[in-house]
Amino acid sequence: MKNHLSGITRLLLLVSFFFVKGMTVRAQEITPFVNNDRVVFLGNSITDGGHYHSYIGLYYMTRFPAMNLSVLNAGIGGDRVIEMVKRLDGDVFSKQPTVLITTFGMNDSGYFEYNGSEPDKFADEKVKESYDAYQEMEKRYKQLPDTRIVLMGSSPYDEEAIIKDNTPFKGKNKAMLRIVDFQKASAQANNWEFFDLNQPMTQLNQRIQQQDSTFTLCGADRIHPDNDGHMVMAYLFLKAQGFAGNKVAELSIDAARQQVVSAVNCQASTIKKTAAGISVDYKANSLPYPLDTVARGWGSKKSQYDALRVIPFMEEMNQEQLVVTGLKGRTQLVIDGEVIGIWSADDFAHGINLAALTNTPQYQQALGVMYLNEERWEIERRFRDYAWVQYNFFQPRGLLDANNRKAINVMDEHVATDGWLRAKRDLYARAMLPEVRKSWQDQIDQLTDAMREAAIPKTRKITLVSVQ
Repeated sequence: MKNHLSGITRLLLLVSFFFVKGMTVRAQEITPFVNNDRVVFLGNSITDGGHYHSYIGLYYMTRFPAMNLSVLNAGIGGDRVIEMVKRLDGDVFSKQPTVLITTFGMNDSGYFEYNGSEPDKFADEKVKESYDAYQEMEKRYKQLPDTRIVLMGSSPYDEEAIIKDNTPFKGKNKAMLRIVDFQKASAQANNWEFFDLNQPMTQLNQRIQQQDSTFTLCGADRIHPDNDGHMVMAYLFLKAQGFAGNKVAELSIDAARQQVVSAVNCQASTIKKTAAGISVDYKANSLPYPLDTVARGWGSKKSQYDALRVIPFMEEMNQEQLVVTGLKGRTQLVIDGEVIGIWSADDFAHGINLAALTNTPQYQQALGVMYLNEERWEIERRFRDYAWVQYNFFQPRGLLDANNRKAINVMDEHVATDGWLRAKRDLYARAMLPEVRKSWQDQIDQLTDAMREAAIPKTRKITLVSVQ
């Protein structure tokens, strides 16, 4: 794990910070989730194989550990609105969402024909096709009075990044923005919530591309965000929920007077003198948000942590501040017997962001939650691959949920010529058995319970030792 940013990264982050602050992201464009919410993210492969929803869930788990919240993946690779409508009952509504977040547009807008002879005509056709299919989706959503609907504009297709051996489809993202426009109009007409990822992510891409023309948040194929892009998506979503400025905790101590001055989202006992300095028992109500430094997921090259090059997440949403005044010289910070670091009196007076220090006991505790969440994500992905087979292959053949020998035989007739189907053949052979699916769900439930238990903050002993 990394504690410090490079000089170039700091410069880019500073530029991005002031840029993002100026973006038109208003507080609480999306109502924050509440206790007992079941949040379903419906989308295509960006949702199916992506991390943005799990990163959002991890924020809630670490920031509101007492909350009972379920964040569920309902993405299927390759889907357009027309395919999503066909699986609403069996794959989406069956999850009993209290909040349904829907994003589409990448596949709806098409691909190769933008570099053909009639790109504008093609764009018109694809946007109309998507709009017509959406009319049925909108009709079905109107029949869900107890479900909060959020329409979300898709992450963009990046036409500007310089990517070797990848010629962009010029005009594709413009067509995607037309789809975003009718989503927004529908949300306004139906009193639903709406949030757009496309334009703010495009603006971030363009800003960083001024220094690095090869940079993109949209992945090596211009379509699928890597882990850094998914963390940006999560950040923008959480910012739209009004969480900018929401601290993990803030403890302020006057060392000279041996007093706790203030405690925000935490509790602290009376300061005690020790042989080497002073100590205080400290318990935050939240954990710091852990940022993974490993590139996770098929084909990933970047980590969640790499998003800090682009967004001021640490400054805005991950502050566990320890402020100590009345110190002299240099002071060592020890938490639960672990030496965390040494800072000057001025540094302590300005505040140390403990959430940026990966060696604190509370950050290490948060890592446990993160790893459990990754395990949950991995198992949930099996269900998404199973859903892909059911709705992309079996449903058109009248074999939806057949899960029998006939289904396997029909599948085997096509695996030789269908690489995607072939890749999922073994998984389906297992997932077609109800006892296997039940065991996977049991594992997810156990992991979720373990996450909630692991996320409960603990009392920590903070000790300050003079090292003059």
